Amino acid sequence: MQTKLQNWLVCLLVITMFALVGCNSQPETSAAPTGSPTPSPSTPATSSPTATTLPRLEGKATVVMTVKGAPITMELDGTSAPITAGNFVDLVNRKVYDGLVFHRVVREPQPFVVQGGDPQSKNPNVPLDRLGTGGFIDPATQQPRDIPLEITPRDAKEPIYSRTFREAGVNVPPKLRHTRGAVAMARSQSPDSASSQFYVALADLQFLDGDYAVFGYVTQGMETVDKIQQGDRIESAKVTQGLENLKGGSASPAASPSASPSPSPTTSP
Repeated sequence: MQTKLQNWLVCLLVITMFALVGCNSQPETSAAPTGSPTPSPSTPATSSPTATTLPRLEGKATVVMTVKGAPITMELDGTSAPITAGNFVDLVNRKVYDGLVFHRVVREPQPFVVQGGDPQSKNPNVPLDRLGTGGFIDPATQQPRDIPLEITPRDAKEPIYSRTFREAGVNVPPKLRHTRGAVAMARSQSPDSASSQFYVALADLQFLDGDYAVFGYVTQGMETVDKIQQGDRIESAKVTQGLENLKGGSASPAASPSASPSPSPTTSP
């Protein structure tokens, strides 16, 4: 029995690597473009070098994503994950996710995740096996937008940025855990490489806690998530509540008027 359990854990860890990081470990096939600065060992655990230039969600927001003609309601937590949730709300408001594909679905040997959000997938001519390498390109700057790893420990007032809990020496669970229905950001091996790709946990995946940033939960429509197949498209995504809590994004008065509603499909990370 112990041998079978060990084999299962090894298998699950391998699946995790492929499901959340990308097709392989080479930079050109990472889950999102890299580019965010890597912090030095002396960087404070709560300091984020890009935090002041990114959208933030100050409070809660609700996003309704339509897949297979059915709504999936997500409640996003900007209190515990302000940059991660703010980035997602901003991309939803820009219509970035409309028409994108769920390119990775893992249910065997156990339910794991459904993952989507690669802007390349809006182009039907991009092969499915190439997806998982793209991220959001800001149309105002033509530069990739990567966000830092942002996880708030339980009972802490501030998130830890750019480090996993293991790297930061944190031995408590995060406030937002990988329970079934958790919505979190996919990234490459670099902690600050999340961009637009996200995943929904199909089961409790608490071994991912402290390594990947959860920023909300599916509150209605999990039965639709359970039916998602590889290649299914997001028909639409809309912020239905809390858009006024987005600061510095496309809904902010300070947002650039030249920003287009959605990015062009990328051809390389």
